[in-house]
Parts: sequence; C-alpha cells; structure tokens
Amino acid sequence: MIKILKADITTLQVDAIVNAANNSLLGGGGVDGAIHRAAGPQLRQYNQTLGGCPTGEARISPGFELPARYVISTVGPVWHGGNQGEAGLLENAYRNSFRIAQDNGIETIAFPAISTGVYAYPKEQAARIALGAMKDFENKFEQIIVACHSEGDVEIYRKISKEFERAKG
Repeated sequence: MIKILKADITTLQVDAIVNAANNSLLGGGGVDGAIHRAAGPQLRQYNQTLGGCPTGEARISPGFELPARYVISTVGPVWHGGNQGEAGLLENAYRNSFRIAQDNGIETIAFPAISTGVYAYPKEQAARIALGAMKDFENKFEQIIVACHSEGDVEIYRKISKEFERAKG
C-alpha cells in the first residue's frame, strides 16, 4: 500500500525512512539536515564510516534517536535540464533504497521527494519516477509512505498516482 501524506518524515513510526542525502552522507540542508538533527550526532559519526555514496546508490544506517529503526540514505541527481542521465539516476536512487530495505527485512518505509529541493528536479517529473518505482515494489512491502513537505506536493503525488491507476485500468 502506498500512502501519500503531508508529514515530517523524522516523526514517522516506520521501519525505515529514506534520506535525500548528499554524496558525503554527513548532513546538509533540507530533509537531510532535518534527519541528521532528529537522529542525533551518532548518525553523522556512523555515516563517516561508510565512505560516502555515489549518486543513484544508497546506504543504510541505524535510526539512532529517530522513531524509525533505520535511515536509508540515497543520493539523487542535481537537475541539469534532463539531458545528463538525471531520470535514470533518480530511478536508481529509489530502486536501490528499496533493495537495501528488502535486504534488511524492512516492511514499512517512508520516502521524501528526492532531488526536488535544492537539487531542483522538476516535481512532477520526479513524482512520476518515484511512484513508478514504488508501484514496482508495492507488493513487497507492508506500507510505503510518500512524506510530502507541503500540500502542493501532496496534490502532485495524488494526481500522478490517479493517472497511474487510470492507465492500469
């Protein structure tokens, strides 16, 4: 089941939350900074042992002070107009997060809108990629949550989700 909510991802009671991280995995702005603040300094310390993360890949860490047991950090692409492989990298970020979740017995997972903040990926295009990957993994998880930052983002995800349902017919 895929749920689309306006929510603070750091407060969700799920097995894992996904962090839209930068390549260092050591914290940054937006959702990345919020997750690091909520998890406490142990997340940064743990992530220093991981050696970073290439764009499109993902790494797993304990949740430390978060309600979630795990943080799956993934690095989405910076938007450069769409002709530099951004779509494939964003899809890989979602799919690799799901694969790590499966490998670790995670049944409930929450995602932010990866790459749509400071990385400037167009929100509707990003939502199509995200929901496409989520639909592919939907039957392998108890619950998948899209934790949107704003009501506008919720509307984008719900609209695209309805388009997918109609297309499936």
